[in-house]
Parts: sequence; structure tokens; C-alpha cells
Amino acid sequence: MKKIIYSLLFFFLVGNSIAQQTPADKQTTAFSIEGATAHLGNGQVIENSLVMFNEGKLTFVGSAMVKIARQGAVINAKGKHVYPGFIAANATLGLVEIDAVKASDDEDEIGIMNPHIRSLIAYNSESKLVESMRPNGVLMAQVTPRGGTISGTSSIVQLDAWNWEDASIKTDDGIHMNWPSSFTSGRWWLGEDPALKPDTKYAGKIEDIKSYLMNAKGYLAGNKEKTHLPYQATQGLFNGSKKLFIHVNGQKEITDAITIAKELGINNLAIVRGEHADKVADLLVKNNVAVILERPHRNPNSEDDSYDSTYTIAKTLIDKGVLVSLGMEGQMERMNTRNLPFYAGTFAAFGLDKEVALQLITLNTAKILGIDSFTGSLEVGKDATLFISEGDALEMRGNILTNAFIQGRKISLETHQTELWKRYSNKYKTK
Repeated sequence: MKKIIYSLLFFFLVGNSIAQQTPADKQTTAFSIEGATAHLGNGQVIENSLVMFNEGKLTFVGSAMVKIARQGAVINAKGKHVYPGFIAANATLGLVEIDAVKASDDEDEIGIMNPHIRSLIAYNSESKLVESMRPNGVLMAQVTPRGGTISGTSSIVQLDAWNWEDASIKTDDGIHMNWPSSFTSGRWWLGEDPALKPDTKYAGKIEDIKSYLMNAKGYLAGNKEKTHLPYQATQGLFNGSKKLFIHVNGQKEITDAITIAKELGINNLAIVRGEHADKVADLLVKNNVAVILERPHRNPNSEDDSYDSTYTIAKTLIDKGVLVSLGMEGQMERMNTRNLPFYAGTFAAFGLDKEVALQLITLNTAKILGIDSFTGSLEVGKDATLFISEGDALEMRGNILTNAFIQGRKISLETHQTELWKRYSNKYKTK
């Protein structure tokens, strides 16, 4: 009994003494990873590769057979695999810690039209959920607000930082809008018919969105005698410096969203979720609109859809020339974000080439988020954000990380739980 009491006390004291996994220091030593199969994230694979980086940047990516001096510390990765760090798009990491504790939930702001709300300043870099992403190779994320018609502005962070300022790698990359559905259902708990039927208020909701953006555009073109922060925040939509992420499902809804955005002069946009986006693929290609898909592990929304439509939609869109990425919105999304590579692996299991599936969470995501000039693939000059895995990182049995680096900094792959268990085991291990 005494040993149990001591053990519980130990967990309590140590658990409270650990505030945050210590972020890695700036890279001061060069690294050379030799012998691994390198998956570059752009569709290319190099067997028996050599990957070198220094001062946070990749300096060489090629064959280990090339006669070139190795830099700094050499890591023998023969039989292993090297990947660019995975990027979780449309995620709420760091915005909510415990769903049942309202004080830890900062994903949704009061109001309907909130283009000026910035998710970045609410991002909690000390979140235990954030650190649990790294052991699966998820090293970056687009932190995205929720709620309302216009939710606010997202930013892109790396997942090993002291605070949100250090974490940010692209600030205020885009504004997120929730497009209404053309169908509605009754409230079954009030005895109403739960069957789907056309929403008679759909046209009015669309008009409200159009009117708001037209007013914002008019304000930006005027004298601005009075400061209007929400309208000011939309300026990037009209000059192209910010992307409009439209969260929308349905063939009609996607068509309406693209058409109205173009009418308003908003040309830098992407579709998020995108149920039935495959039915308007030609429209997407014509207007250069990318799609951030939902996770595939769900049922189709329509009875007319094929049973495997959520698993094959990525291949269908890509085959038609659409730029496709993978987002995390949905039930239990923060916990499930760590499974990002396995969702990409599911698309591969349903016909998508494995290296193309990898692009869904690396270079394609970087392109959509506007960060592909410095990350998303293993190419010379880009950030050294990468990891070494024992096997195939898109499969649960193979995705066992041995080393990971963010901007050249060798980061910890331990979580609070593993550190706590090690301390406990060392204190009470059998002699």
C-alpha cells in the first residue's frame, strides 16, 4: 500500500513539475543523413540517399554514391526512410486543450462576420496535444478558427516552440468562410421532420455574404474616415495577398461559392471539405481552385454516393488536374490530427500512388498554404524540416520515428507521458 501511495504522489508531483517539452535550440551542428530511402515529397524517391543540412537549410539532397564530403554529424539511416515534415491543414491544434473545459476552448469567437479575428494569438504552444503530433511526423499545422459565417484568419506554425511568436512560420495566411447549405433538416428533438429539404433561406444567406464583402470592398476603396477593423482585415482578399478558404460541401454550393468570389474580384481561393467537389472538377481546374479534403474515414453524405466515395475522391480529383490536400476538420479533430499520415495512406490504399498520397500532406499542402518556396519537400535551399522513420510513414506499423528536425533543430519525440513513465521506471525499477 505504501508503494502505491508513493507512486501516486510521484506522478502528481512530477506531472505538475513538467510545464512544456523544452523546444530545441537553433541548429549549430551540420547533419548528414546517409543510406536512407528519401521520399522528397514532390513525387521523387531516392534510394540510398544522402541528405545534408546546416543552419536550418538543406544543403544537399541526392545519392549517397556521389563523392562529396559529409557535413557535421553523420546519421547512418540504412534501411530507414526520410520524409519532409507533414503539414496538417485546417486544424485547431493549440486552440482547444480540453473540450469539456470552456476556459481552454478558444477556437470560436462571438459574432457572425469575424475576418479580423486572428487564431495565432490564441495558439497555445505548450499544448500537450501539440507535442503529441511530433512522434507521427506532423511537424507543422495551419491553425484555423471555427464558427460563424466568416470565422477569422488562420496562421501556419511549426510544432516545437516556446510561444506563438516563435511558432509562426506564416502569419495570417488566409480568411476562413463557412458557406451555407442549400438544404436544411428539421429539429427532430422538437418533433420536426429530420429529412433534408431545400432551404428557402439559402438565397438570402448568400446575399448576406455578398453584401458584406461588397461593403468591405467599398470601405477599402473609400476615405476610411472611421476605422472598421473587420473590413480592413479583408484587404488581402481583394489584392490577392490572402487566400479565401471556403468551407463548403455540395455541387451547387461549391459552384455558387466560386462564382460569387470571382464576381467580387477574389481570385485567390481554395475549397475546404469539398464533398462532391469531383462533380465540378472542370470548374475547379478552370478557376485554379485547390481543394483541402476532409478525412476519408467517414460515411458518404448522400445515399446516391458510392460506398467508397470518401476514399476515392482524392484520386478522382487529382486525375482531373485539381490540386488536392488533406485537412483535419471533423469529429475529435485535435486528437485525430496525429493520424494525418494514415489518412493519406488510406487514399493510397484506394488507388492513389503512394508518393502522390504523400504529397497530400507535404508539397501540395505547402502550395495551397503559400509556403512551398521554403518547405513541403526535400529540396536544396528549403527548410530542414524532416524526419527519419523505421519504415513506411503512411502505415501505422512502419511510422516509427527515430529522429526529427524542424528548421534544422533536432527536436524531442517524447511526450509528457513517455517522459513521465521514464522517470517513474527509473525511480522504481526492479534491482
